[in-house]
Amino acid sequence: AVVNRPDILLADEPTGNLDPASSSEIMNLLERINLAGTTIVMATHDRNIVDRMQKRVVEISNGEIVRDAETASYKEIPSGPMPVIPEPKDFEEKP
Repeated sequence: AVVNRPDILLADEPTGNLDPASSSEIMNLLERINLAGTTIVMATHDRNIVDRMQKRVVEISNGEIVRDAETASYKEIPSGPMPVIPEPKDFEEKP
């Protein structure tokens, strides 16, 4: 999908059901693709990914756009209770 350097890449839950190390690898790959000039449109429920990418966040609820924010941490935008979600690095083995 990325061999031809597309203008846009759609990623639907790219880290869903992956272990933390694999999730981190996928996100590193997507960041490199983005830095090479490809716009990435990603659907995710993982708020850590939203905070890591910190680009533009569009939240949809019941088919309606309820939030459209640029470069803001998802945690900084009030939306009710916020769960604590560990970072993938929290699960990596220490040498």
